[in-house]
Amino acid sequence: MTVTRTDASTGPGTGPSTGPGTGPSTGPGTGPSTGPGTGPSTGPGTGPSTGPGTGPDAAPSPPTAPSEEPPDPDAERHRLTALTGLAALSLDALASVAYGPEAIVLVLAAAGGYGLGFTLPVTLAIAVLLAVLVASYRQVIAAFPDGGGSYAVARRHLGRRAGLVAAASLVLDYVLNVAVAVTAGVAALTSAFPGLYGERLPIALGVLALITLVNLRGIVDSARVFLAPAAVFVLAVLALIAVGLFRDGPVSTATAEGHASVLAEDATTVGALLLLKAFASGCSALTGVEAIANAVPSFRAPRARRAQHAELALGGLLGLMLIGLAVLISRFGLQPVEGVTVLAQLADASLGHNWAFYVVQFATMLLLALSANTSFGGLPVLLKLLARDNYLPHVFALKADRQVHRHGVLALALVAAALLLFSGGDTNTLVPLFAIGVFVGFTLAQAGMVRHWRAAGQGAKALLNGFGALLTGVSAVVVTATKFHDGAWLIVLALPLLVTAFEAVHRAYARIGERLALGRVPAPPHRDRSLVVVPVGSLSELTGEALNAAVSLGDEVRAVTVTHPDPEDREAAAGLRRDWELWNPGVELVELLSEHRTVGRPVAAYVAKIHAYHPGTRVTVLIPEVEPERYWQRLLQNQRGAVIAHAVRRETDAVVCRLRLRCQRRVKAC
Repeated sequence: MTVTRTDASTGPGTGPSTGPGTGPSTGPGTGPSTGPGTGPSTGPGTGPSTGPGTGPDAAPSPPTAPSEEPPDPDAERHRLTALTGLAALSLDALASVAYGPEAIVLVLAAAGGYGLGFTLPVTLAIAVLLAVLVASYRQVIAAFPDGGGSYAVARRHLGRRAGLVAAASLVLDYVLNVAVAVTAGVAALTSAFPGLYGERLPIALGVLALITLVNLRGIVDSARVFLAPAAVFVLAVLALIAVGLFRDGPVSTATAEGHASVLAEDATTVGALLLLKAFASGCSALTGVEAIANAVPSFRAPRARRAQHAELALGGLLGLMLIGLAVLISRFGLQPVEGVTVLAQLADASLGHNWAFYVVQFATMLLLALSANTSFGGLPVLLKLLARDNYLPHVFALKADRQVHRHGVLALALVAAALLLFSGGDTNTLVPLFAIGVFVGFTLAQAGMVRHWRAAGQGAKALLNGFGALLTGVSAVVVTATKFHDGAWLIVLALPLLVTAFEAVHRAYARIGERLALGRVPAPPHRDRSLVVVPVGSLSELTGEALNAAVSLGDEVRAVTVTHPDPEDREAAAGLRRDWELWNPGVELVELLSEHRTVGRPVAAYVAKIHAYHPGTRVTVLIPEVEPERYWQRLLQNQRGAVIAHAVRRETDAVVCRLRLRCQRRVKAC
């Protein structure tokens, strides 16, 4: 039996090692094992890839008739029907009736009572745009059944860069929607219970955590949970409108009493700019209309047809509620006041200040908070498509058993939580950032569909989409200009930065793909001389298992241990040498003397010298580790296995294997 001693500067005939107490040991002080398959693959060709000719640099293929694969009965159970799709993906749009009409009234209030008289005409214009958008997105669903909405349309018909702008705008809108929805719901709660005002942030984070947990169980489970609140809200608003239409005047004004009016003095005229600003502000009610088109793959077969039915139902309900509320605002001569929402005043005027009023308020509060679920249904699908096209890490395309893109759900939750912390749970801090991104997406989708219909020879439909693109484009400009100094400049800055990040990821994947020669046939495999290096710290069953595996893998095996000049370490090293010679496993033990208290670098330096002296040798570093019986016992480990693996990967081209010995199966005393 040979025991070789050397220092860190010697050649490969000797070698580094992991001396007592410094290498991966057998007790709880060992480094944790990650084992094969613990992390998702991100390299090109290993994650979800589009394949040759379908990647983002490939020429756009001509539109083809969408075809759906035969449905998997087990997977279909975790997909949406038209009704559950309405609950899962439309809460954002439905809840917008709580703030869309109010946004119109607050702008028109600058012209006094005369300006409020234009509430209904402005709302009707928004309803026309809503009809255009619904019709357009129904066509988007049919033409792009794989989802993606604005991103898919813009990428095919307007080019790669336009597609990335649409994707970035949707990502920003989805993230902001979560933060705004949660803070708005909490604001409604604290309005009813003022004592909770100081606890807004913890409550908002708790609501976000609840929505995240529900969505991690699957989009169908979230739809079932949120179906009842959505139905209660819609029925409550429709009842409010129906009862109000039979009223000659407001039943009660108790809600507005004692609150200062925000109405300006009556103007003699209302300028086009003010009407345009009111229209753009009211278009915030249209956020969420695109979510169904983004998440078509989440529906049961036939997916496109079910998604189209859900989109049509959303448009009908949203349009009916917006117009109905606008009629009541004009009928009751409602004037906006500080601290009370327009919807609350309408409920008070129509239903009276009784239990029905509180039902409307509670349903509004609940739906505003839960409307964040729209983002959890739409954004993970969009992230999957971006990952498929190599614009995001491929981990976002991985799907769990319940058809859940968990990485997308968790990423959305984390970013939204950061926004909540940034804003302190204050809605007014976030609202100026909201709705800009969605207008950019609307405009690009409409413009893309213009090209789609022109190529198909459908001039009338192209004209309709062109009109919609004009309206949404003007709205995007007006909203950005009017809210720029209130914080919208952050979106103007974030949008190109996000597009730049997408392109950086794509270039990285392209370089990796070139390095791996993806798409080309590799040379035939051949056998090289192989050497397995095994870091050891003491003799144990773990050491024996590691050497058994090593001699099965390589032509030559060397055990290595790092020793230090301290008296305690020298004594332990001498004990290891003595025990090794008595054991005599037929494997050389190489000691690497190191002046520094480090483990990873001496092992990596030793492997590098092997490569230098024997360039044709395939070196594998096999790191033995204990897999503890309990997850918390990982905290007891010294993490040196991970340190060695990191150093070897960073400084050499050697293969790193981490051999796990499961404690509960091998050593009952553990």
